Amino acid sequence: MNIYVSPRGNDAWSGTLPAPNRQRTDGPFATLERARDAIRDLKRQGRLPRGGVTVWLRGGTYFRQQPFALTVEDGGTAESPIIYGAYRNEKVRIVGGKSVNGWKPVTDETVLRRLPPEARGKVVCVDLKAHGIIDFGQMRRRGFGLSATIPAGLELFYNGKPMPLARYPNEGWLKIATAPAGQQGGRFTCDEPRLKRWAEAKDVWVHGYWTWDWADSYEKVASIDPDKGEIVTVEPHGVYGYTPGKRFRVLNLLEELDAPGEWYLDRDTGMLFFYPPDEGKGEAMVSLTETPLATLQGVSHVKIQGVAFEVCRGTGVEVRGGSRVAIAGCNFRNVGTVGVIIEGGSEHKVVSCDFMDLGDGGVQVSGGDRNTLTPCKHEVLNCLFARFNRWSRTYRPAVLVGGVGVRVAHNLMYDSPHTAILLGGNDHLIEFNEIHHVCTETGDAGAFYMGRDLTQRGTIIRYNYFHDLGKSLQAETFVDVMAVYLDDCTCGTTIFGNLFVRAGRAAMIGGGRDNTVENNIFVDCEPSVHVDARGMGWASFWFDGRDSTLMDRLKAVPYQKPPWSERYPELVNILNDEPAVPKGNKIVRNISVGGRWIDLYDNLTDKVITIRDNITEGDAGVEVTPKGVRLRKDSPAFKIGFQPIPVEKIGLYRDAYRKKLP
Repeated sequence: MNIYVSPRGNDAWSGTLPAPNRQRTDGPFATLERARDAIRDLKRQGRLPRGGVTVWLRGGTYFRQQPFALTVEDGGTAESPIIYGAYRNEKVRIVGGKSVNGWKPVTDETVLRRLPPEARGKVVCVDLKAHGIIDFGQMRRRGFGLSATIPAGLELFYNGKPMPLARYPNEGWLKIATAPAGQQGGRFTCDEPRLKRWAEAKDVWVHGYWTWDWADSYEKVASIDPDKGEIVTVEPHGVYGYTPGKRFRVLNLLEELDAPGEWYLDRDTGMLFFYPPDEGKGEAMVSLTETPLATLQGVSHVKIQGVAFEVCRGTGVEVRGGSRVAIAGCNFRNVGTVGVIIEGGSEHKVVSCDFMDLGDGGVQVSGGDRNTLTPCKHEVLNCLFARFNRWSRTYRPAVLVGGVGVRVAHNLMYDSPHTAILLGGNDHLIEFNEIHHVCTETGDAGAFYMGRDLTQRGTIIRYNYFHDLGKSLQAETFVDVMAVYLDDCTCGTTIFGNLFVRAGRAAMIGGGRDNTVENNIFVDCEPSVHVDARGMGWASFWFDGRDSTLMDRLKAVPYQKPPWSERYPELVNILNDEPAVPKGNKIVRNISVGGRWIDLYDNLTDKVITIRDNITEGDAGVEVTPKGVRLRKDSPAFKIGFQPIPVEKIGLYRDAYRKKLP
C-alpha cells in the first residue's frame, strides 16, 4: 500500500497520488503525522497489508517545530514493514529552520562604528523579528566532559553551508600569557591590544584548549579589563583551568565581523548581521528547532530512506528501543548537535547516509547487555562523515560506540580536529573503514580511541585504511597522534589486517593486556607500534589504591562468572596475576616500511610481549599508490603466513541508496 505526502498537499485529502491532467480535488496528505495516523487506523482495523506500507514524501521542505514522533504503535512487522521515503528520488528536506531574506546594507551609525573599518559597506543585516523569529536560543557552555546534545543557539547557514560566528582571530589562535589567580582562578591575560575594542561588547565567549590539547570548551566572558589585558570568565570556567601558553579564540563579536561568511546576532534587537561570501543572493537559513527532528521510541520494522535532515539546533534522528529500524540513504547536514542517536533495541541500521557539517558528532550507537554479553547487532554501514565537530572539537566522533556487538563497516571519515571512532564496551567489529585527515587540531589523540577499562574486551579492528595522520599535519605544538589508540590499560583488542600509511604513532598499546597486533602493513609511521607498562610506572595509582577507576569498572561486571569467564578467561584471576604488567600482548606477522618500527617503554622486553615474524627491514614487497597499498605476489611476508588484505573492499560501496562514490 502507498500513502503520499506533499508540502502542497492537504490533510483532508485521501493521501493518494492524484491522476494526471485532472482538477485537483484530492491527493496527498500535507503532514507526516497524518500519514502516520492513517497507518495507525489500518492497524486498528486489522488491515495492515502483507508487504507493508510505504509513505512516499514528495519533494520540498517540511518544517518541523516538534519531532516527527513514532512510538510502539507505529511499527511494522517482518512481513509488513513501514517505510517513509523520498518519492522517485525527489529532494525531500526535513528542516528545523527558516529562510530569511530582505537583507539590507547597514546604515545605523552606532553599528557602523563598531564594525571593523574593512567590513563597512560589505556587511548586510536583516530583522529576524520581522520574519516572526523571536526565539534566538542561547549560546551555552559546551565541550569536553559536557553533553553532546546541548542544543546550539541560533546559527546561520548560507547556500547549504554553516557560516562562522564572528571571531578573532579568524585563523590560528591567541595564547594565554598568565593566569593571575592560578590555574583554577577563572581569569587569564593575553598580550592583545584588541581587548580595548571588546571591553563594552555583550555576550562575548571564548573557546580554547585551556590546558590539554585533547580537551576544549566554550566559556562565557564575565568581564574584560583592557588595562590589565585580562579576561574573566563565568563559573565554572575553562575545562582543566587556564594554563599560560595555551590557545584560545574570542567569539560572538560584532567588532570582529571582518571576513566573508562571518555573522553576528544582536539578541536584544533581533538584528542579524552578515558578511556574505558572494553577492548575497543565495539561500540563507537560520536554525530554530531545539528538539530532534524525528524520534522513534520502541519502534520496530520501520525504514526512513532518501531524506535530508538539516538546519536545526538539536539532533537529527533519535531511535530508542525497538528493533530493525533502518535509516538509509539519508543526508544529515547543518545539524546543531548529533546526526543520529541509537540507544538500546536490537538490529538497528544506519546505512549509506552522508553526515556533514554537524555540531557535535555523527552517530551515537549503543545497545546490548554487558552483564550477559548479549549483542545488540546494530550496524553503521557505508556512510560518509566529514566536518562533524563544528562546535565541540574533542571527543565528538563520527561514530561513538557503546554496549555490546556493534558493527561499524565500510565508512569514510575525514576532516575532523579530533577522533573519528570513540569506543566503549565489548565485542564490537570495526572493519573496512577509510579514515584520514582527522586529529588535525589536537594532540595525544587517536583516529580510533578507547581506554581506561580492563573489561572492555573482544573488539576487532580489521581491514581498515588509516592514512595521513600525525605530526606532518599538525601545527608545531601538536604531537602524538595515533591511528589506533588503546589508551590507559585497554585490554583484549585485536588489530588485524589494517593499512597504516603516514599514520603517526600507528598502533598504540598503553599499558593494557591481551592485545594482538597482527598481519598489518605500516608505511612511514612514527613508530608503527608502541607498547608501554604505564601501570608499573607513572600510572601505578590505578593499581595501588590511590585511584579506584580501573578496579571499580572491573567490579561492575561479573567477570568471574559465565559468560564472562568463558568469553574472557584471562580476566578471571587478573588480580592475582600482576595486573599492572602488560602480559599477553602479541605483535606478530606485521610489515613495517619506512619510519620507525617499534617503541617499547618502561623496560619492556620480548619476555613480557610476544614479538615475532615481523618484517621490518629489506624489500617487503609493499607498493604505495594513490589508491592505497598493495603487496606484491613475491613478498617474503607470504612465506611466514601473512594473509592477503582485501584492500578492494575497504571504504564506501555502491548500493541501492548510494549510486555514486565521492
